[in-house]
Amino acid sequence: MPIGRKAAKVKKAGNSSNNNSKFLEEIARQNAIRIEMEQKRQENEMAIQAEYAREMEYLGKKDMYKMDREIMAMDTSHMSPETKQFWKLERRDVMRRRLFQDDGANNTDWLNDENH
Repeated sequence: MPIGRKAAKVKKAGNSSNNNSKFLEEIARQNAIRIEMEQKRQENEMAIQAEYAREMEYLGKKDMYKMDREIMAMDTSHMSPETKQFWKLERRDVMRRRLFQDDGANNTDWLNDENH
């Protein structure tokens, strides 16, 4: 026996509501996937940036150590007294940085002794 118009409309409306519900669930699922992919992309980007920062820090330290070695090896025997004094101060800076690099406040008075 065929169903009446009202029954058909109710059935169609119910079916449509079910389709809307499935559609909304699919949108929610796609959004969740998109959010997860964005989080993974951001995590990867942060990891790359952290690695880059570590590499730059390493290269900076390497350059600084090279410059420190050059300062410490500087031959001042042929220089004027003022220039010798400049390089002496540079050497003190190198020594302070190297000897006390991991400490907080330090007592470096011995580096200021004119006899050194």
